[in-house]
Amino acid sequence: MTAVTETPAPEAEVPAPPPVPVSRVLRFELVKQFSAWRVRLLILLCWVGPGLLVFAIDQQATLPSDTLFGRWMHATGWAGSLVALGFSGTWGLPLITSVVAGDVFASEDRLGTWRHLLIAIRSHRRIFAAKAMASLTVILLLVAGLAFSSILGGLLAEGNNPLTGLDGHSLAGGDAGGKVLLAWACVLAPTLALAAVGLLGSIALGRSPMGLLLPMIVALGMQAAQMLPLPVAVRLALPGYAFISWNGLFADPQQLRPLLVGIAVSLVWAVVATTLAYLLFLRRDFTNLTNDGAGRRVLTVGVLPLAGVLAVTTGLVAATSGASGSGIDQSKIQKSVATAFAHLYVLQEQEMRRPPLTEEQLHTSATCLKSEGLGTQEGPGADWRCTVSWSVPGDNVTAQSVYQLDVTANGRYIADGDGPQEVNGYFLIKSNGQTVSNPLWQFDGNVDLLAKD
Repeated sequence: MTAVTETPAPEAEVPAPPPVPVSRVLRFELVKQFSAWRVRLLILLCWVGPGLLVFAIDQQATLPSDTLFGRWMHATGWAGSLVALGFSGTWGLPLITSVVAGDVFASEDRLGTWRHLLIAIRSHRRIFAAKAMASLTVILLLVAGLAFSSILGGLLAEGNNPLTGLDGHSLAGGDAGGKVLLAWACVLAPTLALAAVGLLGSIALGRSPMGLLLPMIVALGMQAAQMLPLPVAVRLALPGYAFISWNGLFADPQQLRPLLVGIAVSLVWAVVATTLAYLLFLRRDFTNLTNDGAGRRVLTVGVLPLAGVLAVTTGLVAATSGASGSGIDQSKIQKSVATAFAHLYVLQEQEMRRPPLTEEQLHTSATCLKSEGLGTQEGPGADWRCTVSWSVPGDNVTAQSVYQLDVTANGRYIADGDGPQEVNGYFLIKSNGQTVSNPLWQFDGNVDLLAKD
């Protein structure tokens, strides 16, 4: 008999397990986000802090009249939320995006957990998608807290009373509430742009503190640019302009073109920065433990493309809107001041319990000069002086009052009354033996930078 040698059968290859679903990775990332003490602290501050602050300010005799709508906080609860919105656009929202989006990738570098995460999930794309969606979820929750808390604090303090708009016209409580919510929704676009910059910085700079601070630095840079006498096309091409252009919702007619341009520019920045962050994440070398960022590629992958976006959007804004120069000129200021004065004069007559009148009866006009008529009559500055003329109903005479204007580069101005005293020379007026605030003493206004004369 011959021995038969059996050949062992080859072992079947074990298929590689599929990548973990994005939904599971997202839940894991959300747990990590809400477990961080700084995120918990931000949630507490955003959902409680604005309401308490607005309520406390409403109890004070002195109001922040140098802030937009601050002078109306004793008149309506909606003004407090708008004051909180202005502060949030300057400091709160950039800080939120820095803490959340600016740290979502860098935290893995500090902890040295990239290899474990990649082995467990087995998909770079799903990791990026989950981290981006987790940071977006947290940011939306924090913005919702800022809006809800500030609205609640204002309504508890002053109630659902009419709000005086930027040009002096009155908004009913329901209308004011709808526009306040819309204003908060509008700032989501520039917030997303800063969050995308935070994702890019978190990936490109790794454990470096600059990645965490990048959204805040970019926001401060854009705010500084808004204070400079830049051409209006450059101003609107910066996503930070959408943090202030919401005030056009409270004018009559509404100044929507700058707002829509600001939102569109912010969304373009958000898409481009997120795409750059995604491409950079896919190309990153995770096998080298000493490499925790893009290093020299930050300039070519991050800074130069965003500079290109700024150049392209500036050209598009200039070409499509016809905007040139500062966007602030004599005719725009005269029209804005005359309109606001007419609205507020009617309000003053109502406060003093005088017979009702209409704005058409006043035939209001304004003559404004910059630097006493010397030089070009355009551009921002604190050297604008306006003389307002109107017809006094029933007396067949023309009255005049004077205002000193401080016009900022973004189109907002504060008109300070300079007499006569019985009209706008004092911040209080007598009404039926009672002392009430004088709406004509000092008021805010806004020039539409894209309006055509």
